[in-house]
Amino acid sequence: MLIKDQHCLESIIEAADRIIEYTSSFNSADDFNNDQRNFDATMMNFVVIGEMIDKLSDDLKRKHPDIEWTKIKGFRNIVAHDYFGIDAEEVWQIVKNKIPSLKSDLKKLLG
Repeated sequence: MLIKDQHCLESIIEAADRIIEYTSSFNSADDFNNDQRNFDATMMNFVVIGEMIDKLSDDLKRKHPDIEWTKIKGFRNIVAHDYFGIDAEEVWQIVKNKIPSLKSDLKKLLG
């Protein structure tokens, strides 16, 4: 694995850890959405994840098509360009259902 890819994967895992940390005290999308600081911090980490995915080599992404690289990058674009149109419930579902498995998958890639 390229050093650059390793660094990017580690950065994505770190951002996922932060998302999990920033959302762990909330019980619902509404509660999460009403805490502007944690909501904003979480959104920034989604941007970081998308940016790091963009920097991964095409070779790594081709070798692991089971990870939804394009969808993740697309979500980054929504966060960055349509911030005020973000659906808190959709974000909440991603945080609860997608981020833990993404983190696990990337840890496996790193060995």
